Amino acid sequence: MVLLQTILIIILVYLGLKLLLKWLAPRLLNYAIKKTSERFGQQFGGHQDFGGGRTQQGDTTTVKKPFRKSNPSKKVGEYIDFEEID
Repeated sequence: MVLLQTILIIILVYLGLKLLLKWLAPRLLNYAIKKTSERFGQQFGGHQDFGGGRTQQGDTTTVKKPFRKSNPSKKVGEYIDFEEID
């Protein structure tokens, strides 16, 4: 009798988890997608206006990147001259 009760409990827990995940999984995925898109938007400048009517036709907009200093003391490597041997 104890074996039958154990099997029944295992089956009920399995079915309960299956129904719970069927209900919960889409909500978790939507939440993850929403958060990922928010992070992506923040990383690449947030909300940008693409053709929102703020600029007139013919206007030019430029986006400047921050200037990076080149480091002349950085050693890249050693030049080796190779020759072909016949």
